[in-house]
Amino acid sequence: MALKFYKDLVAWQKAMDLVTEIYRVTQKFPKHEIFSLTSQLRRSAISIPSNIAEGQGQLSKGDFRRFLGHARGSLSELETQIIISQNLDYLTAEEAASLLNSATEVGRILNGLITFAKTK
Repeated sequence: MALKFYKDLVAWQKAMDLVTEIYRVTQKFPKHEIFSLTSQLRRSAISIPSNIAEGQGQLSKGDFRRFLGHARGSLSELETQIIISQNLDYLTAEEAASLLNSATEVGRILNGLITFAKTK
């Protein structure tokens, strides 16, 4: 089975949904955070589907796995930044839990894709 075009990958689709949610919740962050935590959250979130897409466009399976690893690293950054945002009371416990649940789902799917990429 050949790898799909990146837009067809569930990992990419779910990561795109997560980016949208991050943008929505960070709109209410304090203005003094626009160039720090808000920016970090958004960059980490954007990096996840971007690395999936870039990796899928590579010619070698090794490159694809490497970019998937970058996506997984960005996901870990994002999870950390979500927790920081909750600790600073920029996110409610419910908002943070919802985002972390979405991130966990993306992580599970991403790990499955990494495993698949190792075998094909």
